[in-house]
Amino acid sequence: MHVAWRVLILAVAFVAMVGFAVVLSKLTLGPSAASESLTHNNLRPGDSIRNYLTQPALRDTLKQLGGNIVLGMPFGALLPALVPRTRGLLRVMLATAVVMLAVELVQGALIQGRAFDIDDVILNSSGAVIGYLIIGRRLGRAVHPRRPHWWHRFTVSGRASRGRP
Repeated sequence: MHVAWRVLILAVAFVAMVGFAVVLSKLTLGPSAASESLTHNNLRPGDSIRNYLTQPALRDTLKQLGGNIVLGMPFGALLPALVPRTRGLLRVMLATAVVMLAVELVQGALIQGRAFDIDDVILNSSGAVIGYLIIGRRLGRAVHPRRPHWWHRFTVSGRASRGRP
């Protein structure tokens, strides 16, 4: 891939990540005085998910669960292109969990009408994994091709150690 294409992809990924950050902050860090009496912190994984799945309003269930999954997808799609060290399923999931945990902590501690919910972190991280599997892995490799390991210097073009002629 030509350098110009890589730079263009990186620039688009950066703009998309900034846009994602703006949307994330608008959706999660805005006060909600109307729902203050309805909010409660959830530290037990699965409780909120179970509550949404058992409620009769399917639309609210899809909005909450699906929305949190979709909210994490851009992170998994764009992070490997922007930060090559985060390539890999586990790394993307961990980076997303750390960022979303920070967002949830701010929500629970500082924002009126919002609460900390560990299930949101789990759902956002699941969405990031889906985004990574759909496009993030390929996008990260396209922008940042793998470099040969140091031990490949001692073989003919690095292929002998991988069993290729």
